[in-house]
Amino acid sequence: MAPLPRVDRRPPSPESLRYAQQRVSAILLTRRSDITGWMRKGFPKSQTPPDTDGGTACPIAPDGYFLTADHILKNHSTSTIHLLYGRGKNLQTQKGRIVWRDARHDLAIVHAPMATPAHYHFSDPALTVPEGTTVFHGGLTTGLKPVFGALQTSVRAESLFSSPQHFCIDIPLQPGDSGGPVLDARAQLIGINSAVEFLIPLETPIFTESSGVRPNVRKVMKIIERDRRR
Repeated sequence: MAPLPRVDRRPPSPESLRYAQQRVSAILLTRRSDITGWMRKGFPKSQTPPDTDGGTACPIAPDGYFLTADHILKNHSTSTIHLLYGRGKNLQTQKGRIVWRDARHDLAIVHAPMATPAHYHFSDPALTVPEGTTVFHGGLTTGLKPVFGALQTSVRAESLFSSPQHFCIDIPLQPGDSGGPVLDARAQLIGINSAVEFLIPLETPIFTESSGVRPNVRKVMKIIERDRRR
């Protein structure tokens, strides 16, 4: 068995944090078919459609393909999927469609007809990412803060037929972070956040761990290539 690569415990650089902040993207589900007016007003809570649900979307290609958590899409049959990409004056929204879902591993690919030049690149699928590696998160909430932690379980190198791998990180995530990217110190994509677990003694919630999942990268890219030809 080949030895594990050296654990990279470097903190993310300011450049890596900025890289992630430029790629923070959202996915919203609501029966409302047009959210541009709400968006132009800065998404005031007082005007939030009561049926709105969503989380973070992770751009993984330059032409509108996003990886996210499948559980975010639970109401897709009765809702419109909206993808939001960019920041400030460059924020744009388009309706999305589901390309692929894997409910067992809480993964989904969604496409929107927009250019997404600022997207993530996966860490090398041929290399193991060892336990203890520095990671940070690019979700809607945590991704806007300089918070980082460590990988609690190793992510093994994949083969062509490897199944998605679940892993744990020690970063306290918040609502809205589901589907967000888990990144190494160089802002390479390890996987996406799937769930957050809390221990709740009496009335004080105490964070225990966050769960993530790494897809089979080669399979994801083949799904995208196939969808481009449809």
